[in-house]
Amino acid sequence: MKLATLSIACMAGYARAFVVPPAARSSFAQPAARAGLSTAAVGGSPRMSIAIVTGASRGLGAAIAKDLAGAGCSVIVNYAASSGAAEEVVKSIQEAGGKAAAVKADVSKTDEVKTLFADAAAAFPDEKIEVVVNNAGITRDTLTMRMKPDQWQSVIDLNLSGVFYVSQAACKLMLKQRKGRIINISSIVGLIGNPGQANYAAAKAGVIGMTMSMAREFAARGVTVNAVCPGFIESDMTADLDQDAIKKMIPLGRLGKPDEIAGMVKFIATEDSAAYITGQTFTVDGGMAIGA
Repeated sequence: MKLATLSIACMAGYARAFVVPPAARSSFAQPAARAGLSTAAVGGSPRMSIAIVTGASRGLGAAIAKDLAGAGCSVIVNYAASSGAAEEVVKSIQEAGGKAAAVKADVSKTDEVKTLFADAAAAFPDEKIEVVVNNAGITRDTLTMRMKPDQWQSVIDLNLSGVFYVSQAACKLMLKQRKGRIINISSIVGLIGNPGQANYAAAKAGVIGMTMSMAREFAARGVTVNAVCPGFIESDMTADLDQDAIKKMIPLGRLGKPDEIAGMVKFIATEDSAAYITGQTFTVDGGMAIGA
């Protein structure tokens, strides 16, 4: 597989095998349904909480935002540049009976992260921020010997530092509330590396380590931190790849769908049966990690 093809394809994830507990009532479920919200939440009762999803204007982030809205969360659709796409995601959620608001913020900048949380709280003043999904990320691929300082730093700034800044802001609220769930999107490259992605691999490996460290720090106050690692997922980035070659790498013989990843995130974010899970990295990859 060519470098460019492999680099795009490896924007995915790897970790330990897992067993998903049976469906159960949302840990944040309220006794009565809120007007205007979907009743599709697990347990039949919408949540009374805000979920911030970074990089949610398209692709996997948009799918996660929609799934969390379907579970009853009031969703903040974060974006850095694509305001039109973000508003489309918000519109889709609202048309389905959910609640959402688009908030612009570059999460690699601490001042904009502060604004993100302030705007999220202002959008839904009667609710608390109880779910954060760190999904925003970029790639700037090239071989190590050719990598320029800005190509290294820009990926580290968003993919690693951005996760830290958002999680730090989230934990200050969640630890005080004694309730909250942080979900980080990592990658297989953070565990096994990939030629041409030393910057991306370093950032994603850091996210996995950060997930475990924060999980240890926050556990005493009931705040969980986990990572979800997708495999090859149907998207604009994989549409031009050699589909037959990709499928040969996947035991299940197909690419994953964004909704399949979003479903894993929703489980960790909203289920009572996920309350005892923290510091873990989940693979949703069609079996790719088996031979890694």
